[in-house]
Amino acid sequence: MDLAKYRTIFIEESTEHFAEISRALLELEKDPASAEAIDVVFRMAHSIKGMAASLGYDSITELAHRLEDRMQIARDAGRVGPHEELSLLFRGIAALEGMVNAVSEQGEAPMADTDLLADLATLAPSVPSKKKDPTGAEAAATPPGEAPAAGAKPLQTPRPPPTVRVNTRTLDRFLSTVGEVILNTSQVRTVSEAETGQNTALSEGLDRMDRIVGELQRRALELRTTPLLRILEPLPRAARDVAERAGVRVEVQLVGAELELDRSILDRLSDPMVHLLRNAVDHGIETPAERIAAGKPAVGRIVVEARREKDTIRISIGDDGSGIDLEAVRRRAVEAGVLHPDLAADLTPEQIAALVFEPGLSTASEVSEISGRGVGMDAVRNTLESLGGAVEIATERGRGTTTTLVVPITAAVQRVLMLGVGAEVVAIPIAKVERIEEYPSDKIERTGGDAFVLLDGDLVPVLDLAARIAQPSAAAGRLTHLVLTEVRGERIALSAERVASQQQIYVKPVPELLRSARALLGLTILGDGRPMFLLDPNQIA
Repeated sequence: MDLAKYRTIFIEESTEHFAEISRALLELEKDPASAEAIDVVFRMAHSIKGMAASLGYDSITELAHRLEDRMQIARDAGRVGPHEELSLLFRGIAALEGMVNAVSEQGEAPMADTDLLADLATLAPSVPSKKKDPTGAEAAATPPGEAPAAGAKPLQTPRPPPTVRVNTRTLDRFLSTVGEVILNTSQVRTVSEAETGQNTALSEGLDRMDRIVGELQRRALELRTTPLLRILEPLPRAARDVAERAGVRVEVQLVGAELELDRSILDRLSDPMVHLLRNAVDHGIETPAERIAAGKPAVGRIVVEARREKDTIRISIGDDGSGIDLEAVRRRAVEAGVLHPDLAADLTPEQIAALVFEPGLSTASEVSEISGRGVGMDAVRNTLESLGGAVEIATERGRGTTTTLVVPITAAVQRVLMLGVGAEVVAIPIAKVERIEEYPSDKIERTGGDAFVLLDGDLVPVLDLAARIAQPSAAAGRLTHLVLTEVRGERIALSAERVASQQQIYVKPVPELLRSARALLGLTILGDGRPMFLLDPNQIA
């Protein structure tokens, strides 16, 4: 029997169960007598045990069974034990998750940690047990001074709408086919208009086809989007694990997790989000003693908030910790050779804070297993820029730091500005364009190989788009088209021979042969059959 498809179902369902368990354990940390949370952990562990046993993953079955037994004790007692008990449960779930991940990657389950199995098999002496009252009914014994815990009830959750699991490759092929339909429809209209002129019946038919294809496109994009909850849900538990090792206490609040984002973008945001969260806990949140001395609550607070602005999603990770020591950043940047000493004193606080994205720049006093090596923040920025987004940071000493990720909602359909460069037509995302200027060519200042223009009282560098993409430049006319954009907080102007138009395009992936050209975000097919590349201004600059 081929177990591959059943293994995939096991991994997917186990992943969903782990998310439920994480939420329940975090709830038990706040309320150890939460009967619903205890019941959730018990039922999810039982489900994982049953699925693992049916597929012959004996080590996963054994560990899940030990966790199930542990939760049965908590059910009988009406509450979980002290902090050490919860830490053991978190440790067990993390190990179980790691074993399921190993099945996903290697097809086999590793052996369970024998020390962990032994710890789970040891009953916690501080967990009270149930006793019978004079009527013969069972009642949970409760510690002095506390009200008896409410009896366990099945967790009542609204029934989700019917769903069907679809292989991601099948979905990708479907979406690619929809893209081809959109592109071919555009080509048919272009050819028809050129050959038939004012054919009313044909024009009306094409209009109807456009409406149908537009609806198909909207439905296809709905299939591409996934709620942010998928990558935000694991963050509270991840923050707790880091806080345990760092000796701090933290609470994570999620806002706007129901917003949806293109799946291809969402998949690449997970690592940057985890990195920023770990930074917030390890670098930002102070120890309970330090927080109390500063007049703050002993438990630090991190708010992960997502909100929609036009065609983008802004995801901010804000903490109420110590903030970034900007003077230390300035000093470290000079020592590392990132910043010239003569320029260091003139930087604004925002410019200094942005230096944390430079490779190898860290102000941590010591390297730990959590952070301090000066790697990661530059990777966060590179990832966001490759997605057509950006990253911003704001900090206030003693009040905390907020890092904001700005990403497009979808990578498949984008509104672009089309520019003529020689015989080619290229495009850049319209979201990256500040404005377009027609500037007198003879007023562009040139020094060596550099060019500048004076706009709004500032000197703005001018980059020749033709030269940047290895195309022959046409002879300069009386006016030059300048497309103003922003790259890492600095304004630049891209010079182009002509501005063609604005258009919404379906973006296809760059062919494998051109993947090394980082300036290419994707391509589309124009109505006349020619390919047009979508360019990344960050890489061009």
